[in-house]
Amino acid sequence: MKLLLKRIARTDGYTIGKLYIDGVYFCDTLEDKDRGLTQNMSLAEIAQKKIKRETAIPAGTYKITLEVVSPKYSTRDAYKFCGGKLPRLLNVPGYDGILIHIGNYPKDTEGCLLVGANNVKGAVMNSTATFKKLYETLLKDRYNLTITIE
Repeated sequence: MKLLLKRIARTDGYTIGKLYIDGVYFCDTLEDKDRGLTQNMSLAEIAQKKIKRETAIPAGTYKITLEVVSPKYSTRDAYKFCGGKLPRLLNVPGYDGILIHIGNYPKDTEGCLLVGANNVKGAVMNSTATFKKLYETLLKDRYNLTITIE
């Protein structure tokens, strides 16, 4: 299953995107500020531009796993249905523990990817229901998941 995140609005405080699954629009996304990082940059280059918990994921293609329990989110009620195993992007240069998770505002992202409906400026709403629907969809091809961010 191939996910594609197209960033459509970049501001000083956040980035809005559209998430597609196998070419079909699925939902909107919210990330931190896009600082122009790419998967092909050196770690030194990424470190120069990145601000921890305030920088969008570098553009590129990453595998996703559903096999790692998140220590931070596993005890929260909203994630009991999945045992705290949130979608995790693997081998993101200069980053560790990048997840797709529930949240509404830029302060909730912490470098991760939030899903929902961008019907409020600078936010995604209906995030919990959107996340659950996304998770159920990802389970259908759980061992063959990739995301391309552009």
